Amino acid sequence: MSSAPVIVWFRNDLRIQDNPALNAALQRGAPIIPVYILDEAGEGKWKIGGATRSWLHHSLKSLIHTFKDKESELVLCEGDSLQVLQQLIKKTGVSTVFWNRRYEPDIIKRDSDIKTALNHSGIEAKSFNAALLHEPHTVSNKSGLPFQVFTPFWKHCLTLQKEDPAVCKLTRFPKPDAFPKSLKLEDLNLLPALGWDKGFYESWHPGEAGAHKRLAGFLKTAAEDYSDQRNIPSRAGTSGLSPHLHFGEISPRQIWKACVDLKAGDFTQLSRGAQVFLSEVGWREFAFHLLFHFPKIPNEALRSEFNQFPWKKDAKALKAWQKGKTGYPIIDAGMRELWVTGWMHNRVRMIAGSFLVKDLLITWEEGAAWFWDTLIDADLASNTMGWQWVSGCGADAAPYFRIFNPILQGLKFDPDGYYVRKWVPELSKLPNEFIHAPWEAPHEVLEKAGIILGKHYPKPMVDHSKARDLALEALQSIKKK
Repeated sequence: MSSAPVIVWFRNDLRIQDNPALNAALQRGAPIIPVYILDEAGEGKWKIGGATRSWLHHSLKSLIHTFKDKESELVLCEGDSLQVLQQLIKKTGVSTVFWNRRYEPDIIKRDSDIKTALNHSGIEAKSFNAALLHEPHTVSNKSGLPFQVFTPFWKHCLTLQKEDPAVCKLTRFPKPDAFPKSLKLEDLNLLPALGWDKGFYESWHPGEAGAHKRLAGFLKTAAEDYSDQRNIPSRAGTSGLSPHLHFGEISPRQIWKACVDLKAGDFTQLSRGAQVFLSEVGWREFAFHLLFHFPKIPNEALRSEFNQFPWKKDAKALKAWQKGKTGYPIIDAGMRELWVTGWMHNRVRMIAGSFLVKDLLITWEEGAAWFWDTLIDADLASNTMGWQWVSGCGADAAPYFRIFNPILQGLKFDPDGYYVRKWVPELSKLPNEFIHAPWEAPHEVLEKAGIILGKHYPKPMVDHSKARDLALEALQSIKKK
């Protein structure tokens, strides 16, 4: 038993349950000082995006209330992480700092430097795994090398033991004689001044309770049919857990256990839908595996030949794509959904991503940067993997010649046009046969729907069939090199 307080440094692990750093501190029986530090410079090149800042505000607000319910307090600070920790240590007499690990390259280096500095000054500094089922350094192929293809990676992970999530039953947390002074949440200035995030929270509920409510609802209503419904953007066929996972409001271990407990802990007995859903958790694991072992991929193609690809610089075309004004309804619907809600259906992310890099020949890095700033679930690992996948330049990537046809994709996954009509209301009166290709509608049909192309809705910014040919020519140019 130790009487000196323990600092628990919160980052992307904004929860009480299954929080290894918090659990370790509580097991000491000592007072705990929960701390969150907004350290934007410490994030390196990938500073917190605008959408994730907004979610972070509400997630911290939820966590603050949770600690109050436990008769404790979350101390909010801003600045250089090491300097803030050292100041807190000096003020409180703390001799121990616990935190949960992150896996972004810049953060790994920063955390290593912090741990070294604290240890040299006589402070016990220890980190834990809270974010993954299996940490990247624990998973390798038969040759001892990192996996670069998902299927063998996930098959291997399925053979590994999964830790049960830790349950915290304490109704109150031991607290110090006095907490150090905390900033107010508003002092962190996380919310946008113009209030463009107002549409985010009509369907989202940040925080640990919101995460578990969403998981329970998904398991009850959508998990069984997940494999069939997950590609239909107009339906609630996905879990919507990605932002909760990003901020650590729920852990992969908790999700795994909740799923397998449906069949007495036996993964093999789960429905196909539930197994496919857990494989999506596996894709998230794979993304962190790649980022850990290939730390340059946020800025460079894993397949080095694509670093010579003849990308175009076209600011006007990029802006049209960003604003959902490409003239292709399924893409515009997705980009507008993203702007209003901070989220986009995964199938539509692939279609929109393919259009940017293959129809417009604009580099995947521009798309990754836009998603980073506008997605509430913007993980560096998953965002990088997704964009390199759709571009054909990453691990386990779709071949570059796989170019999504936005018309056919719309007809296949939004056949009744519900998704397009919701997010592109100017097309709402078009009949189904023209909803994904309004330029093919006869004049009288457009007139009846109240549409003048180029005025009420843009004409297609490129001809997809011609753009496809140009993309394939560009691919051949790097093959020759």
